[in-house]
Amino acid sequence: MKFDTPATTNPIDQLKIIGKPTDRIDGPQKTTGTARYAYERHTELPNAAYGYVVGAGIAKGRIASMDLNAARAAPGVLAIVTARNAGKLGKGDFNTAKLLGGPAIDHYHQAVALVVAQSFEQARAAAQLVRIEYTRSAGRFDLAAEMGAAQLPAANPFSGEPETKTGDFTGAFAAAAVQIDATYTTPDESHAMMEPHASIAQWKGDKLTIWTSNQMIAWGVGDVAKTLGIPKANVRLVSPFIGGGFGGKLFVRADAVLAALGARAAKRPVKVALQRPLMMNNTTHRPATVQRIRIGAARDGKIAAIAHEGWSGDLPGGQAETAVNQTRLLYAGANRLTTTRLAVLDLPEGNAMRAPGEAPGLMALEIAMDEMAEKLGLDPIEFRVLNDTQVDPEKPERPYSQRKLIECLRTGAERFGWSKRNAAPGQRRDGRWLVGMGVAAAFRNNLLAKSAARVRLDNRGMVTVETDMTDIGTGSYTIIAQTAAETMGLPLDRVLVRLGDSAYPVSAGSGGQWGANNSTSGVFAACMKLREAVASKLGFAAADAEFSDGMVRAGERVVPLAEAAGANGLVAEDGIEYGDLDKKYQQSTFGAHFVEVGVDAATGEIRVRRMLAVCAAGRILNPKSARSQVIGAMTMGVGGALMEELALDKRHGFFVNHDLAGYEVPVHADIPHQEVIFLDETDPISSPMKAKGVGELGMCGVAAAVANAIYNATGVRVRNYPITLDKLLDRLPPVA
Repeated sequence: MKFDTPATTNPIDQLKIIGKPTDRIDGPQKTTGTARYAYERHTELPNAAYGYVVGAGIAKGRIASMDLNAARAAPGVLAIVTARNAGKLGKGDFNTAKLLGGPAIDHYHQAVALVVAQSFEQARAAAQLVRIEYTRSAGRFDLAAEMGAAQLPAANPFSGEPETKTGDFTGAFAAAAVQIDATYTTPDESHAMMEPHASIAQWKGDKLTIWTSNQMIAWGVGDVAKTLGIPKANVRLVSPFIGGGFGGKLFVRADAVLAALGARAAKRPVKVALQRPLMMNNTTHRPATVQRIRIGAARDGKIAAIAHEGWSGDLPGGQAETAVNQTRLLYAGANRLTTTRLAVLDLPEGNAMRAPGEAPGLMALEIAMDEMAEKLGLDPIEFRVLNDTQVDPEKPERPYSQRKLIECLRTGAERFGWSKRNAAPGQRRDGRWLVGMGVAAAFRNNLLAKSAARVRLDNRGMVTVETDMTDIGTGSYTIIAQTAAETMGLPLDRVLVRLGDSAYPVSAGSGGQWGANNSTSGVFAACMKLREAVASKLGFAAADAEFSDGMVRAGERVVPLAEAAGANGLVAEDGIEYGDLDKKYQQSTFGAHFVEVGVDAATGEIRVRRMLAVCAAGRILNPKSARSQVIGAMTMGVGGALMEELALDKRHGFFVNHDLAGYEVPVHADIPHQEVIFLDETDPISSPMKAKGVGELGMCGVAAAVANAIYNATGVRVRNYPITLDKLLDRLPPVA
């Protein structure tokens, strides 16, 4: 199905099932433990051996020697895979460093060996017997020290151009009556998902099957094939359930490749789960940023000049964190400058983590907007409203398809009681607590990607949907079932959804907030093709056929859908393919985050007391699962604001707190009541579903709202995340 004109009325608009708060259909499996994740294929592969990964003990250099004798002689050992015996290996399109290192070492904990044994305990014990001597090389580990050598990275479809200029920023900023010029930093962060990167691999002749935890099946097939040097047709990836990804499982990692190599060496299936320290250093992470923001405005608050410059680092050939990109679109202003620079660092690979770009970018921009509002003597909400724009500020001829940022801010202000906020910081107390409110805008682009599905109608009137779309805890099973049920006129229990298998048609996959809108659009396209097949078989005109309550009606004739299927059933396959509407219109999602905090006047302890998110993100396909996504994202935003930081050893180039004991994330006691409001919005320019995405929007801006609330409570402005009490203590107002 080609989508190149705005959507008109279609079967989804019936809203009998779509748009209803529907329980997750995979919920019973998750809660009873019958949903089998990548490492749990015990029945299909009862003879699987276990692999244990040995990670490099240096960040930069070479392996001088590797003694495997003791490990090979250990009980239960079946094989040991290293770069020496693995055969010629390529590098996937989505990996910056090789997934099996040696003799050269690119980063700390790069996989250098896999020990395969009969049991996990035997593999782990034998891995401790591998003796490696290294020759260290000097490495570059400090972003601040390397900023001067940072370069403009190459443009790509995800990041766009590394630099944009509109008007005369330098002149307009110098002439502005009110100015701000401030630098903000965000730290390295880990995805810290519950399920580790895990895979089981099995060879049958030259055919490879990997049961893995991966968000993007088609990408994974391509990278496995390229790494191993085998045809893509010989690779099957299966990933029906994923225990969290947050972008960390967008790409194939060492567990999948080493499981395949281990299975080939041991001549039996091999399962590999990365131990937690390797998840922090071996896989990807959100890279640290340094961000400089300059805003110049007239006395009335209208922005005349705005610049956002960002620096991040990655391995040679890596990608930058595009923290400046939302600033190209969010606020008006005739004179503009954004620049992204990338430094070469010998740290573990930096890459996508939930809301890459916007999450760290808004952590800085939305503090700067608050600081500027204070300088102007304006309410922070009014300053944002004053600088709203209904067109792309860099390309004014390009309007937004929908933009309800002002409505998000106004709705949230009324619901949250913003009028009770004291604009003077440090004035409101509740016993020993200093209390403050903060706000931040939320922004995330709406990304479009081709997505396909296959649908089968059987003689029981059941519809089965097959697509390689994944469910990373986001509710994909449910919204896809809702889409098929709505389009085919069936109750939800007459739809079966099969996901996460490369044997199925290629979908958009899960990532970038694009999964829901694109994957359901692909299912809708396939179902519309199935409707045509049903109508044709029954002799109906497709435009006249009405699908409802398991029946097909045309005029006076009514036929059960099951009867139309016949003995052999009907199958249809199609996908959504977009035209150029995203070129003609800027498609984005918007929101507003409100936070109230309490800060202990004596100790600096920070407690989040209330949170509210107001989101405008097109049609909400399932308000229940969408709310779950947003409150989870809000929680992650609190982590980014107050605690999350991969502590970097700048001498040796590794993240010290590489486990869940040392890497702090929010727990139940840290998070108060969270409220979510979805504005009533449909966007016919986005897709036939008239939806967008919401899972990452719920995080964008949260950290800045927390930071702004802390400032309102204490009068202490912190520009370096995370905001820990040591950054407040010596600047708190007097206790008395």
